[in-house]
Amino acid sequence: MCGRFSVDKALTPIVSELFNTRYNVETNANLSPSQSVATIINSSSNYQQVNALWGIKPNWSKKLIINAQAETVAIKPTFKQAFQSQRCLVPCSGWFEWRTEEGKKVKYLFEHANKMPLYMAGILFQHEHTELVTLTIQPNDKCGQYHKRMPALVLAKDKDYWFNAPSQELEPLLQHVEDRVIQVERAD
Repeated sequence: MCGRFSVDKALTPIVSELFNTRYNVETNANLSPSQSVATIINSSSNYQQVNALWGIKPNWSKKLIINAQAETVAIKPTFKQAFQSQRCLVPCSGWFEWRTEEGKKVKYLFEHANKMPLYMAGILFQHEHTELVTLTIQPNDKCGQYHKRMPALVLAKDKDYWFNAPSQELEPLLQHVEDRVIQVERAD
Protein backbone atom coordinates (compact mmCIF):
# COMPACT_ATOMS: atom_id res chain seq x y z
CA MET A 1 0.00 0.00 0.00
CA CYS A 2 1.30 3.39 -0.82
CA GLY A 3 1.36 6.16 1.71
CA ARG A 4 -1.77 8.14 0.94
CA PHE A 5 -5.41 7.83 1.91
CA SER A 6 -8.51 9.99 2.05
CA VAL A 7 -10.81 11.00 4.90
CA ASP A 8 -14.12 12.74 4.29
CA LYS A 9 -15.97 14.65 7.02
CA ALA A 10 -19.26 13.42 5.48
CA LEU A 11 -18.54 9.97 6.99
CA THR A 12 -18.50 11.38 10.53
CA PRO A 13 -22.13 10.51 11.43
CA ILE A 14 -21.76 6.93 10.15
CA VAL A 15 -18.58 6.33 12.18
CA SER A 16 -20.04 8.06 15.27
CA GLU A 17 -23.14 5.85 15.16
CA LEU A 18 -21.28 2.60 14.54
CA PHE A 19 -18.94 3.14 17.48
CA ASN A 20 -21.42 5.01 19.67
CA THR A 21 -18.90 7.77 20.25
CA ARG A 22 -18.24 11.33 19.20
CA TYR A 23 -16.07 11.08 16.10
CA ASN A 24 -14.86 14.32 14.58
CA VAL A 25 -12.61 14.66 11.57
CA GLU A 26 -11.91 17.25 8.90
CA THR A 27 -11.81 16.30 5.24
CA ASN A 28 -8.31 15.48 4.02
CA ALA A 29 -8.30 14.15 0.47
CA ASN A 30 -4.58 13.38 0.56
CA LEU A 31 -3.61 12.26 4.05
CA SER A 32 0.10 11.47 4.09
CA PRO A 33 2.69 10.04 6.50
CA SER A 34 3.53 12.16 9.56
CA GLN A 35 0.10 13.86 9.47
CA SER A 36 -2.49 13.49 12.23
CA VAL A 37 -4.95 10.64 11.72
CA ALA A 38 -8.21 10.08 13.59
CA THR A 39 -8.33 6.52 14.90
CA ILE A 40 -10.83 4.56 16.97
CA ILE A 41 -9.75 2.60 20.03
CA ASN A 42 -11.64 0.49 22.53
CA SER A 43 -10.85 1.46 26.10
CA SER A 44 -12.68 -0.27 28.94
CA SER A 45 -15.39 -1.44 26.51
CA ASN A 46 -15.97 2.11 25.27
CA TYR A 47 -15.00 3.28 21.83
CA GLN A 48 -13.28 6.62 21.53
CA GLN A 49 -11.36 8.68 19.03
CA VAL A 50 -7.62 9.06 19.43
CA ASN A 51 -5.61 11.19 17.03
CA ALA A 52 -2.20 9.82 16.12
CA LEU A 53 0.67 10.78 13.86
CA TRP A 54 0.98 8.34 10.97
CA GLY A 55 4.34 6.61 11.19
CA ILE A 56 7.00 5.61 13.68
CA LYS A 57 10.75 6.08 13.48
CA PRO A 58 12.51 3.52 15.66
CA ASN A 59 16.13 4.41 16.38
CA TRP A 60 17.29 1.53 14.15
CA SER A 61 15.37 2.82 11.12
CA LYS A 62 16.58 5.43 8.66
CA LYS A 63 13.04 6.23 7.52
CA LEU A 64 9.52 6.56 8.83
CA ILE A 65 7.66 3.25 9.05
CA ILE A 66 3.99 3.66 8.17
CA ASN A 67 2.95 0.06 7.46
CA ALA A 68 3.49 -3.37 8.99
CA GLN A 69 2.77 -6.64 7.25
CA ALA A 70 -0.17 -8.34 8.91
CA GLU A 71 1.41 -11.74 8.30
CA THR A 72 4.31 -10.93 10.67
CA VAL A 73 2.99 -8.17 12.94
CA ALA A 74 2.38 -10.62 15.81
CA ILE A 75 6.00 -11.79 15.88
CA LYS A 76 8.17 -8.85 14.83
CA PRO A 77 9.72 -7.25 17.93
CA THR A 78 8.90 -3.71 16.74
CA PHE A 79 5.17 -4.43 16.43
CA LYS A 80 4.37 -7.41 18.67
CA GLN A 81 3.43 -5.53 21.87
CA ALA A 82 1.32 -2.91 20.09
CA PHE A 83 -0.51 -5.62 18.14
CA GLN A 84 -1.35 -7.44 21.37
CA SER A 85 -2.69 -4.46 23.29
CA GLN A 86 -2.94 -1.27 21.23
CA ARG A 87 -5.02 -2.11 18.16
CA CYS A 88 -7.03 0.60 16.48
CA LEU A 89 -9.18 1.16 13.42
CA VAL A 90 -8.66 4.00 10.97
CA PRO A 91 -11.92 5.12 9.35
CA CYS A 92 -11.27 6.39 5.85
CA SER A 93 -12.99 7.12 2.56
CA GLY A 94 -10.41 5.24 0.55
CA TRP A 95 -6.74 4.93 -0.31
CA PHE A 96 -4.62 5.70 -3.34
CA GLU A 97 -2.27 3.69 -5.50
CA TRP A 98 -0.32 4.68 -8.57
CA ARG A 99 0.57 2.52 -11.53
CA THR A 100 2.53 3.27 -14.66
CA GLU A 101 0.46 3.33 -17.82
CA GLU A 102 1.94 4.31 -21.17
CA GLY A 103 4.99 5.74 -19.41
CA LYS A 104 3.00 7.92 -16.98
CA LYS A 105 2.09 7.42 -13.33
CA VAL A 106 -1.70 7.25 -13.00
CA LYS A 107 -3.40 7.72 -9.61
CA TYR A 108 -6.29 5.43 -8.57
CA LEU A 109 -8.71 5.70 -5.67
CA PHE A 110 -9.85 2.53 -3.92
CA GLU A 111 -13.07 3.00 -1.96
CA HIS A 112 -16.05 1.09 -0.63
CA ALA A 113 -18.41 0.13 -3.47
CA ASN A 114 -21.34 1.68 -1.54
CA LYS A 115 -19.40 4.82 -0.49
CA MET A 116 -19.35 3.66 3.13
CA PRO A 117 -16.34 4.13 5.40
CA LEU A 118 -13.52 1.63 5.22
CA TYR A 119 -11.79 0.65 8.47
CA MET A 120 -8.06 0.06 8.13
CA ALA A 121 -6.46 -2.07 10.82
CA GLY A 122 -3.76 -0.29 12.76
CA ILE A 123 -1.64 -0.33 15.88
CA LEU A 124 -0.69 2.57 18.12
CA PHE A 125 2.55 3.45 19.86
CA GLN A 126 2.87 5.78 22.83
CA HIS A 127 6.02 7.86 22.54
CA GLU A 128 6.33 11.62 22.73
CA HIS A 129 3.13 11.62 20.64
CA THR A 130 0.67 8.83 19.89
CA GLU A 131 1.85 7.26 16.64
CA LEU A 132 0.13 4.96 14.16
CA VAL A 133 1.20 2.12 11.90
CA THR A 134 -1.36 0.66 9.50
CA LEU A 135 -1.39 -3.03 8.61
CA THR A 136 -1.12 -4.36 5.08
CA ILE A 137 -1.95 -7.71 3.51
CA GLN A 138 -1.67 -9.55 0.21
CA PRO A 139 -4.13 -7.88 -2.18
CA ASN A 140 -7.39 -9.28 -3.49
CA ASP A 141 -7.57 -9.83 -7.26
CA LYS A 142 -8.88 -6.35 -8.01
CA CYS A 143 -6.31 -4.49 -5.92
CA GLY A 144 -3.49 -6.77 -7.02
CA GLN A 145 -3.68 -5.26 -10.51
CA TYR A 146 -2.38 -1.99 -9.00
CA HIS A 147 -0.12 -2.87 -6.07
CA LYS A 148 1.47 -5.87 -4.33
CA ARG A 149 -0.07 -4.93 -0.94
CA MET A 150 -3.34 -3.45 0.28
CA PRO A 151 -4.58 -2.22 3.66
CA ALA A 152 -5.91 -4.81 6.07
CA LEU A 153 -9.57 -3.82 6.24
CA VAL A 154 -11.81 -4.78 9.13
CA LEU A 155 -15.49 -4.97 8.26
CA ALA A 156 -17.84 -3.00 10.52
CA LYS A 157 -19.50 -6.23 11.71
CA ASP A 158 -16.10 -7.50 12.94
CA LYS A 159 -15.07 -4.43 14.95
CA ASP A 160 -15.70 -5.99 18.38
CA TYR A 161 -13.74 -9.11 17.46
CA TRP A 162 -10.83 -6.98 16.22
CA PHE A 163 -10.57 -5.20 19.56
CA ASN A 164 -11.42 -8.03 21.95
CA ALA A 165 -9.98 -11.25 20.51
CA PRO A 166 -6.51 -12.39 21.55
CA SER A 167 -3.95 -11.38 18.92
CA GLN A 168 -3.24 -15.01 17.99
CA GLU A 169 -6.91 -15.41 16.93
CA LEU A 170 -7.05 -12.45 14.54
CA GLU A 171 -5.70 -14.13 11.41
CA PRO A 172 -9.19 -14.61 9.89
CA LEU A 173 -9.70 -10.83 9.97
CA LEU A 174 -6.36 -10.18 8.32
CA GLN A 175 -7.42 -11.65 4.99
CA HIS A 176 -8.41 -9.53 2.04
CA VAL A 177 -11.99 -8.43 1.60
CA GLU A 178 -13.94 -9.62 -1.39
CA ASP A 179 -13.35 -7.82 -4.68
CA ARG A 180 -16.97 -6.64 -4.74
CA VAL A 181 -16.52 -4.57 -1.56
CA ILE A 182 -13.91 -2.31 -3.20
CA GLN A 183 -14.35 -0.15 -6.24
CA VAL A 184 -11.45 1.43 -8.14
CA GLU A 185 -11.57 4.62 -10.14
CA ARG A 186 -9.05 6.89 -11.72
CA ALA A 187 -8.32 9.86 -9.42
CA ASP A 188 -6.90 12.53 -11.70
